[in-house]
Amino acid sequence: MVVFDVFVFLCHFQAFHVFFYRGVYKNLVDAFVKIIKEEGPAELYRGLTPSLIGVVPYAATNYFAYDTLRKTYKKLLKKDEIGNIATLLIGSAAGAISSSATFPLEVARKHMQAGAINGRVYDNMLHALLSILEKEGVNGLYRGLGPSCMKLMPAAGISFMCYEACKKILVEKEEDEP
Repeated sequence: MVVFDVFVFLCHFQAFHVFFYRGVYKNLVDAFVKIIKEEGPAELYRGLTPSLIGVVPYAATNYFAYDTLRKTYKKLLKKDEIGNIATLLIGSAAGAISSSATFPLEVARKHMQAGAINGRVYDNMLHALLSILEKEGVNGLYRGLGPSCMKLMPAAGISFMCYEACKKILVEKEEDEP
């Protein structure tokens, strides 16, 4: 939770140069104090519910996509084992699929967190999604997906590659024990 309020604070502060020139914030400490004073401590947790809600579908689609792609790869190539490079690529593809499937939730979360900066206030995630859809259309729900995938795909691939390596080590140790 502490990391989350720091993240929200940084979202507020990302536009610091704009606010600095407008005279809204003098420095980092001033920004933190003003957010607490003017908007209350709850402002530090804006978008927490969408973040928590967004984690479940992302994780579910990520593991489902990974497992499905892995099984398909094994079946098509008639292999029992999958190498590290193939695991990296399958994991990266799973990351892209899950990110694409759940990206509107991420967009809504970011809009809710940055609401104080741009003057938009959303009642809940559904309100944010509908407002974005109304003002920007479907493209607005996927704005930023490309850069997000560029960041996420290597991370997901490496994560699954490490997962498989650790699983292999642990299974081998378990089999060696009497």
